[in-house]
Amino acid sequence: MNIYASLGDTLAMYSKWFSVPYELLADSNPHIKKDELEPGEVVRIPGYETVHTWEELASFFPVHEEALQRMKGTPEIISGSVQLPKRVISRVVQGQKTYDFSALHQDIEALCRCYPFVRTRTIGYSVLGLPLIEIKIGQGPIRVHLNGSFHANEWITTAIIMTFLNDYLLAVTNSEPLRGHHMLDYYKKVTLSVVPMVNPDGVDLVLHGPPEQEPYRSEVIRMNGGFSDDFSQWKANIRGVDLNNQFPAKWEVERARKIPKAPAPRDFPGFAPLTEPEAKAMAALAEESDFDMILAFHTQGKEIYWGYEGFEPSEAEETVKEFAKTSGYQAVKYIDSHAGYRDWFIQTWKRRGYTVELGEGVNPLPIEQFTEIYEDSLGIFLAALYMA
Repeated sequence: MNIYASLGDTLAMYSKWFSVPYELLADSNPHIKKDELEPGEVVRIPGYETVHTWEELASFFPVHEEALQRMKGTPEIISGSVQLPKRVISRVVQGQKTYDFSALHQDIEALCRCYPFVRTRTIGYSVLGLPLIEIKIGQGPIRVHLNGSFHANEWITTAIIMTFLNDYLLAVTNSEPLRGHHMLDYYKKVTLSVVPMVNPDGVDLVLHGPPEQEPYRSEVIRMNGGFSDDFSQWKANIRGVDLNNQFPAKWEVERARKIPKAPAPRDFPGFAPLTEPEAKAMAALAEESDFDMILAFHTQGKEIYWGYEGFEPSEAEETVKEFAKTSGYQAVKYIDSHAGYRDWFIQTWKRRGYTVELGEGVNPLPIEQFTEIYEDSLGIFLAALYMA
């Protein structure tokens, strides 16, 4: 919501008037360089929307909208004149649905409108040209990264991540605890980086079938058996490369032992590491961002993988124990797997990296499990902030 400053107004005044933390107001208005505002200056107020219609206004009061109109004059005279602030108290993200790239894009736009201190940028593009969007929240010196949907049929991870971000933003803006945690403390301590959908082409393929673009349409049909229109088990990107087997951490070991030796719906690591634009973008992001900790969300198994070849730091175990405690998931130190994003991060930076396998059952996990998965994993999200 935007308002227009009057002479003598300050951000501190607006913080008090709207009950919004000063830090969020300042971050929502980077164009404002001093606390005292210029008359007429536009100020963005996070966590509010504007009531424009009598129907919306009537939702504040237990009377019919026409009764409100009678108090002010004829509807014709006052038409369009209502503009009142309304605090946002519920989610704008509705994650419990088929969550494709379009749903993600709409929800990111909605969050940015409601919480203008949220920062976004495009870190790269998928094979089909869809933007790989990074969301950043917070102003702290500790950098924590989350990502989801490396694998196409694990798209529920994106919906879970976006729901957490919405609950975090609600709590920090409205100064309300989230499971007893004061979120403004984490906002000031941690800068959170999130790429909620690493593989948008693959997600859309799983949910909507082959793209119109050639040669990709013909190729995915061929890789899928040539006759089946069921792409629910597809994990790779649109070129048939498994993005979580693309990183230079014993990549050659995975390449030698993987059964598919050519592009396929799953498990093919490519003809070389970091050939795919999605993997390149994620590698470049890590290299430039100097993350202190990363969490990659996958499905399924209710497990958390946290070690790699002895490169993990000593504090990684304490953190994963907290993740396990808050979620009920099992901590697993080593698995016989290489070339993953987490593997490469731990090997390269010797810092904490985790793969969180959400839920249990069959992939893709049914959306009916959404609430259970979210309630289990919320503790992991929060622990990533307070253990950072």
